[in-house]
This record gives sequence, structure tokens and C-alpha cells, in this order.
Amino acid sequence: METSLKEIIREFPVIEVIGNTTRTIRNIVRATDNDFHDDDIVWISDKNIDLVKSVGRGCIICSQLVSRNSLFDECTYLIVNNPRLYFLNIVKHFFVESEAPEISVHSVIHPTVKIGVDVTIRAGVVIEKDCVIGNYTSIDSNTVIKKRTIIGNNVKIGANNTIGGEGFGYEKNEAGQYEFIPHIGNVLIEDNVEIGNNTAIDRAVLGSTILRKNSKIDNLVHIAHGVDVGENSMVIANSMVAGSVSLGKNVWVAPSASVLNKLVVGDDSIIGMGAVVLKNVAAGQTVVGNPAKDLQSLKPK
Repeated sequence: METSLKEIIREFPVIEVIGNTTRTIRNIVRATDNDFHDDDIVWISDKNIDLVKSVGRGCIICSQLVSRNSLFDECTYLIVNNPRLYFLNIVKHFFVESEAPEISVHSVIHPTVKIGVDVTIRAGVVIEKDCVIGNYTSIDSNTVIKKRTIIGNNVKIGANNTIGGEGFGYEKNEAGQYEFIPHIGNVLIEDNVEIGNNTAIDRAVLGSTILRKNSKIDNLVHIAHGVDVGENSMVIANSMVAGSVSLGKNVWVAPSASVLNKLVVGDDSIIGMGAVVLKNVAAGQTVVGNPAKDLQSLKPK
């Protein structure tokens, strides 16, 4: 695929352009590559801004932190506020081929399922009775959507997931033996949610397990029964969020973290990599470690 630099700038305005704007862009490359060409485009973060000195050709997306003394005449520089976001927009708009919506004949969909417009359902997907699939949603191969699951608009679900399965809930009877508690609730996935691959999201015992608008769930995550994931929150690979946990808005759950059941994690908080959370987390707090503690309390005084 190719586009012109002028088209890119017209679609996504910049703070400043330095250099030739008539070039054609054909390739997206990394700043750490060794061989650059006139039709390449690369983005460089503020953290790695010194890499500008190693890119001698092509188009470079960077911020105003770039040193004017390190620029090459053979390059074009797009000066923007957020290089990574600008790069993301270019990739999505100019370099990702859109595929026509399709419902595979090799999927199994119960006749009671309600499906919106422009939905993609890949081979091997199973959707059980009384589910709702919103407009522009895509479900990748071999994912199982269990009964009564409700999925909103523009939701992206990866491969090999189980959504709406029964959770792990038991109670001892008079003989001291564990008896399974039936889960008669469902899963509710709101608009613009994205779910990776090989993830399990259990339905609630009563009510709903909820993934709220714009939340993002990575690969190999377990969301247990009755969890409420707040808007714009992210739960990253290998994490486990136990039953009836409430995650607020804009929460970041880092890889391999575990959150004990029934806890409340406040808005804008961060759970660090591998943290084991045994207590509620206040809004705006960052907790790390096992057991998880407030990061500020661990700093030397």
C-alpha cells in the first residue's frame, strides 16, 4: 500500500513540517532499523528522541523536543504533539486493509440470536441462545459466546475466548461437601470494548458481569463472575480479576496482577505488574508488590 505525504498531512494536520512534502510513503519501518529509504515513514518517541540522529532518509514523526541540529536534509520531519498517536492514525487510515463484514458458514449461531448490521463472525464461533450482537462487531475464530450474553456496537473480540461461561462458585453443604452455585446471570459488553485471545469472562451468579464502554481486555485474562470493569479501563495479559470486583474508570491492571474478590478499585488507579491486591484501592492510587502496597509508602523518606 502507498500514499502521499501530502495526503497524510491533509488528513492529520501537524504542528510543523520540515523538509520535502512531495514524497510518496510506501513502507512503515522501525526507528531501530538499519536501512532506510526515501519512501519509509517512522515514528520516534520522546524517550528515544536521540534515534532521530540514526535515521538518515525518509519521513520521521517526532515531537518538538527534536534538536534542530540533528536533522538531515534527506529527511522530512513531521512535528506533532503525540508521535505515537499520530503514527497510529496513519496506520489505521492508510495501511490497514478493511475487510467486508462476513458471517462464516462454519459458525454455529442459535436462531434466537439477534445480530446487528455489518457484523463479522469467523469460522468456529459458537453463539448460544438469546444473545445479542451489536452493529459493526467482530468475533474471531473459535470463540464461544454463551447464552444471554449481550454485546454492544463496534466491539472487537479475538479468537479462542469463552464469554459467558459459568464461574467458579461453590458452597459447603451439611456433609461438608462442595456444591456448585448455579450462575443464572449473564455478561454485558458495552460499545467499543476490545477483547484479545484466549480469555475467559464468566457470567454473573445474579445480574451481570459488565465490561463498560471502551474497556480493553488483553490475551489470557480471567474476568470472574459479577466483575464490573469501568469505562476506558485496561486489564493486561495473564491478569485475574476475581468475583464481584468493581474496577473504576481509567484503571490500569498490569500484566500478571491478581485482584481478590469483592474489592473496589477506584478511578484512575494503577495495579502494578504481578501485584496481588488484597485490599481496596483508592482513586488515583498506584499499588505494587505481593501483597500490594501503595507505591508512595514504599519510597524512602
